[in-house]
Amino acid sequence: MHVVVMGVSATGKTTVGEQLAEELGCEFVEGDSLHPSRNISKMESGIPLTDEDRWPWLQAIAELVAVRDHEGTSTVVTCSALKRSYRDVLRDAAPTFFVHLHAPFEVLEKRMAQRTKHFMPTTLLESQFDTLEDLGPDESGAVVDVSPPIDEVVEEAVNAVRTHYLH
Repeated sequence: MHVVVMGVSATGKTTVGEQLAEELGCEFVEGDSLHPSRNISKMESGIPLTDEDRWPWLQAIAELVAVRDHEGTSTVVTCSALKRSYRDVLRDAAPTFFVHLHAPFEVLEKRMAQRTKHFMPTTLLESQFDTLEDLGPDESGAVVDVSPPIDEVVEEAVNAVRTHYLH
């Protein structure tokens, strides 16, 4: 089982991903930890990443998932996975279910403004919304609203994953 917790910044990918992995008994992988340092520097400077910047990062995530799949280890990975082409790279590594965490721009902008220990400035949120391509009807995944309390969000994500893998 491989799950990618996706969405724009401030949707709670790490928090939901960690709890989802614990609930499902999977290895948790923080996708941001696989970003090359130059990507982090660009984002810290308020410069949106380009596709060219993202390809090595996506490939690193895909390679890690492919290795875990070969080992028989299930994973929950955080990755914005904003475009279908990005999700295709991840899906090519191993069959993957996407949990798309979503909320209105205003909700996420407010959350970002309250964060103190994150490299992504609030100014980049708009560019992420502009880049985001919703899951297609042929993509394996579920959209989860992150406006409710975190326990409800995690429960909905767990239920979506279990429903997918049990059917």
